[in-house]
Amino acid sequence: MILSFLRRRRPNDVIEDLYQRVAGAARQPALFLELGFPDTAEGRFEALALHVALIVRRLNALPAPAPDAGQDLVDVMFRELDRALRELGTSDLAVPKRMKALAGIFNDRMRRYAAAVDADDETELRRLLAVRLGEPAERHAALAAYVRASAAHLDGLNFDSLLQQSAPFPPAARFGERT
Repeated sequence: MILSFLRRRRPNDVIEDLYQRVAGAARQPALFLELGFPDTAEGRFEALALHVALIVRRLNALPAPAPDAGQDLVDVMFRELDRALRELGTSDLAVPKRMKALAGIFNDRMRRYAAAVDADDETELRRLLAVRLGEPAERHAALAAYVRASAAHLDGLNFDSLLQQSAPFPPAARFGERT
């Protein structure tokens, strides 16, 4: 089935579309207004990194070519980050250093979030969120619930569904006020 889907559209278009849906999910207002992400450049990066990490976690658990699609998704994310840094006025000489630093940060986040979700370790997940977002870990119960619900939803999707589903994440507003 995926082959027929990819034949109709170039694989890069499919990954670009997936990235746009993931980036859209990372920009949900409730993430910033209710679930604790600061509405700053760093907070927006953290929200994007979390959402991409959850998608890549799922893609890496599926058979080929899904892990390759996960790497393609990360490549698209970093291409967009590079573009955004340049638009913000970061010098051409500074962009590679910033991108290298962001790649290290993202890889660390991806590994740690995946480990906490896979272990179903709520305490560790809250601790990671607190380290990234500040505030005591107890304040991140609603965000941790959103992350766990997102991972559970993604775990129920096969490769075709993941690439085609319009909203791969639940609405963040459903997880209500921060606790």
